[in-house]
Amino acid sequence: MKLHDEQKVRDGVTVTPEYAHLSRSGTSIVFAFDVFGLPSVAHWGAVLRDEELDGLLASTAPAAMNSSLDLPRSFSIAASRAFGWSGTPALDVHDDDVVIERFELHRVEHDADGVVFTLRDESSSVDAAFAYRLDTAGLLHADIRIDNLTSDRWIDVAAARVLLPLPARAQELLDFTGRWTHEHHPQRSELRDGTWLRSSRRGRPGHDSALLTATGTRGFRFRSGEVWAAHLAWSGNQEVLVERLPEGAGVHSSVLGAGELLDAGEAGLGPGESYYSPTAVFAWSDRGLDGLTARFHDSLRARPTHPRSPRPLLLNTWEAVYFDHDFDTLGELARVAAEVGVERFVLDDGWFRGRRDDTAGLGDWYVDETVWPEGLRPLADQVHGLGMQFGLWVEPEMVNPDSDLARAHPDWILGEDPQLESRHQFVLDLSQDEVVAYLVERLDEVVHSSTADFLKWDHNRDLHAATGARGDRRVHAHTLGVYRVFEELRRRHPHLEIESCASGGARADLGILRVTDRVWASDCNDPVERQAIQRWTQTLLPPELIGAHVGPTESHTTHRHADFSFRAITALFGHAGLEWDLTRITAEEKAQVAAWTALYRELRGLLHGGTTVRGDEVDDGALLHGVVDTAQTEAVFAWVRTATSATAHSPRVPIPGLDPAQHYRVRIREEVGAASRHQVADPAWVEAAPELTFTGAVLAQGLPLPVLNPGQAMLLHLTATPAD
Repeated sequence: MKLHDEQKVRDGVTVTPEYAHLSRSGTSIVFAFDVFGLPSVAHWGAVLRDEELDGLLASTAPAAMNSSLDLPRSFSIAASRAFGWSGTPALDVHDDDVVIERFELHRVEHDADGVVFTLRDESSSVDAAFAYRLDTAGLLHADIRIDNLTSDRWIDVAAARVLLPLPARAQELLDFTGRWTHEHHPQRSELRDGTWLRSSRRGRPGHDSALLTATGTRGFRFRSGEVWAAHLAWSGNQEVLVERLPEGAGVHSSVLGAGELLDAGEAGLGPGESYYSPTAVFAWSDRGLDGLTARFHDSLRARPTHPRSPRPLLLNTWEAVYFDHDFDTLGELARVAAEVGVERFVLDDGWFRGRRDDTAGLGDWYVDETVWPEGLRPLADQVHGLGMQFGLWVEPEMVNPDSDLARAHPDWILGEDPQLESRHQFVLDLSQDEVVAYLVERLDEVVHSSTADFLKWDHNRDLHAATGARGDRRVHAHTLGVYRVFEELRRRHPHLEIESCASGGARADLGILRVTDRVWASDCNDPVERQAIQRWTQTLLPPELIGAHVGPTESHTTHRHADFSFRAITALFGHAGLEWDLTRITAEEKAQVAAWTALYRELRGLLHGGTTVRGDEVDDGALLHGVVDTAQTEAVFAWVRTATSATAHSPRVPIPGLDPAQHYRVRIREEVGAASRHQVADPAWVEAAPELTFTGAVLAQGLPLPVLNPGQAMLLHLTATPAD
């Protein structure tokens, strides 16, 4: 296939008549051209040089098989039955009852970041532009634009999926499931023939979101194995798939893909209109899951909109006062919060009109004059006067039937059977311009009048039928409307930070993080549950984007009791905060909280800028995870015991991610309380630690760590030092 005369672009993009090669940060993706002249992925993985591609290109066509097509089997970026592909198609586009699936390469464009292949169907009714961009972290961002070229016909887009081939050595699959208060729970299986399809029809990714779908070499772990992964940066309905057919996918074995899950008519295009797919984000690593994590974290931190200021330690009032609001109570809570080192005070649910419980008021975003006769400004002024930022909880996408808004505008509510009421609420239809305008106007006024610095934006129910007045599904248009509200609020209030909360972690995707500043990982603050939730959420998101709070001794959701030190160390490894009535704690607890806030301020530069690492060589009841700074001169690790094990002592536990040649001192940081041990005495090195140094190579072999009782955590702080 001849494209045009050879052109080369700096920074890792080469396009010639024979191939297109994107290469960055140790990753290459190479597009060749199949027997039909369509772009196909010849390689995605380890970096290759242009001069090495002759052999790759010479071997891109497989053998022609018995009882099959006479041509070598193709798998292009527009894979479909029209070209002999028997699996899930990349595109599902219709003109009335006619399937549009025969495309030709129409145009190739490229710049310093990536390449766009525009395909046109044989009737010149549709253009499909497949765009691929490799960022500085080695993440591949891919999306599809469908254009209706006709002057008089309606085109329906039923699906637009980005599909990438996988090699035969990708033999295992890891993704996630979960439920409320138990999000991002990993599940693992062998990759077999057939389709592993994870679909969300909840109007949001959901507590059971796949989050990140990873395939890898057999036995891949955090620190080892080759892994390929996909995430869809979208906050509405979606699907991610892994598929293997007996005949494979060209020279490859199987397929990894993602796209928006569209209902009939949701992406119907009139003449001249276009559909823009969400961006699918793909990552490759030859250093296990931690290698994937490093790429995602580096990519997110490189965004112009990534939070740059130190992440303020916050107190959220929900578990302190619930709906019981009054100025004196909250003013005293703010005073104590400032005293112990809190930097952001967030007033949760209950401040707006008629909101004395969760049965009324959603939609009426006016300050409740019976509770706040002078508005929220006096409280905000007090909070600001104490040196803290002021934040508010809102749930703008929802409406209670018992609200002035619902009574005045029933036509603004997405259609649901009345029996499908959830938490006494339904969903506003943000596909309507009037609804978007109302929410922007009300929230703009609330932020302005209260001088709020932060919004905790909640989303407490799935979208089910989610139809308009004609019975048409509207999740796609509604999701775009949600983004519009965020974008306009941020335009009007550039200082405003926003958290995405969706009854916990049901909307923790890269789409929502394009317009927000952090996510709430779970409504559960139980540190045993949180260790797992944060561990796996951090596979995708860096700690500074994940809200992690210390709750009271007894967990609000599980009623499990946990020591302060365990709760505090768990919350350190995120954007830390408190969910606790500090006016009721003891003097000893207050001193512990103050010590913890000081520790957070000391370590947050490292925690929020370093490399996340997780240890593999621990027993099932223990966890080792940490953050190492980019220069490998400082690190902090949590050694955690969540359950008992059959092992009577801790053997050498490898400490990962360090410079083998560097010397380190290891300190146990116990400002927030000493962990309870299941032993008579610590290993001998602990007492001698102030005088000892260990090379990174020795630490990679492991330290015998103290044997902790279940429900305990210990903080290890490593600092590089010149060799003695």
